[in-house]
Amino acid sequence: MPELPEVETTRRGLAPLVEGKRIAEIVVRQRRWPVPIEVDALAGELVHALERRAKWLIWRLDSASLLSHLGMSGSFRGWTDPPPPGSHDHIDIQIEGGHLIRYTDPRRFGALLHCAGDPLEHPRLAALGPEPLGKAFNGDYLWRLSRGKKAPVKSFIMDARIVVGVGNIYASEALFDAGVHPTRAAGRISRARYQRLADTVRATLAAAIEVGGTSLRDFTVGDGTPGYFGQSLKVYGREGEACPSCKAPIRRKVIGQRSTFYCAHCQR
Repeated sequence: MPELPEVETTRRGLAPLVEGKRIAEIVVRQRRWPVPIEVDALAGELVHALERRAKWLIWRLDSASLLSHLGMSGSFRGWTDPPPPGSHDHIDIQIEGGHLIRYTDPRRFGALLHCAGDPLEHPRLAALGPEPLGKAFNGDYLWRLSRGKKAPVKSFIMDARIVVGVGNIYASEALFDAGVHPTRAAGRISRARYQRLADTVRATLAAAIEVGGTSLRDFTVGDGTPGYFGQSLKVYGREGEACPSCKAPIRRKVIGQRSTFYCAHCQR
């Protein structure tokens, strides 16, 4: 699944193609959620900004906003000379005098929603926690919300009501860098260790954004080139390999139905 760095990479790839330009036409071939019919009437609207909140892209237009989610396997790509749409090409957004922005999604779990009011108050976004790269996210915040919680700390930091965008891959990486065992109860971690974890979450995501997102098999950024952060993952997907710090074998454990990779020697 595309995680926060992949979505931010997509935003950065698409923004120069759409911001300050008008939508000529929106063609919807598949309405999975379903895509509301209001979307069809947005031709002529100016795209004032393309923003991101958690894993949602917010297209701020004249009269409304579009909220788009990549789902499990979705991707946007900008074309100047697009090929005929394939069976997984569900939505085309034609920009006046410019690119055709095509949404492709083999698994059809993505979304394109219409929002007439404040998009940050939309039911899909209103209850979300703070951005991990923002000022509201820090060790004190995590420590305060974790008191009395018995859930594993990995599940805690992956809860979008606590903090958005810390997906499975980057949660494993941040916990390793912080030296925190993923199964440790969230409420049994000190304030100082939470500050270290907040710092590593921020650093891990910032590094991923900088190099273009994790190189997932079915993820493509706006210009059609893959992300590259997967080449520098320290523990995720490396079960049985030597820990980069102590050389002990990396272990795998399922937490919350997700594979978790860690070093039992370095993480406590």
